[in-house]
Amino acid sequence: MLLVDDHEVVRVGLRSLLARERGIEVVGEAASATEAAAQASRLRPDVVVMDVRLPDRSGVEACREIRAEAPEVQVIMLTSYADEEAVFASIMAGASGYLLKQIRGQELVRAIETVAAGQSLLDPAVTRKVLEKVKRLAAGQQLDEITSLSAQERKVLALVAEGKTNKEIAAALGLSDKTVKNYLSHIFEKLNLSRRAEAAAYFARRRPPHADMP
Repeated sequence: MLLVDDHEVVRVGLRSLLARERGIEVVGEAASATEAAAQASRLRPDVVVMDVRLPDRSGVEACREIRAEAPEVQVIMLTSYADEEAVFASIMAGASGYLLKQIRGQELVRAIETVAAGQSLLDPAVTRKVLEKVKRLAAGQQLDEITSLSAQERKVLALVAEGKTNKEIAAALGLSDKTVKNYLSHIFEKLNLSRRAEAAAYFARRRPPHADMP
């Protein structure tokens, strides 16, 4: 297998852990996406354990490149972040697994064995998010989610889409900065978003026609 992480201490720790396991051999290491793709092409490992965030390009891009050249190579994304968008991007890039670095050593070993056997897996911490998004997509509920917001939440969302800051939104709606932050937290939770830019893009893509928004 191939280990890919830009932190040497992480690679050393993983190699040390896996060296104790029969049937698992670490054949190489890489510290960047470019190096990972080159090593995977040269070594043809059964499994690549790859960090999502790398210094030159994302691990997701490296995964896509590796899988395009060698579909038989299985890739596990190993990261510190349960990021919904990163999970879906990884799946679309051909990753067989998405795990958080908080995983216990023996659980990682079992995950590697599972993926090497041709199966897929997700960390339990991200499975719920993935299933919820799949259900929303399957039910075609993207537009309905905005209508589930309160009138005031829709006003806040519309102002976010205009690029307004919290202070500007507070002034426009006669609210305190803290109240605006609370509204944004509720909006992000209801729409399963995490950043203002995502909220603005979401509003632009899914605003219901003739919706009563400012």
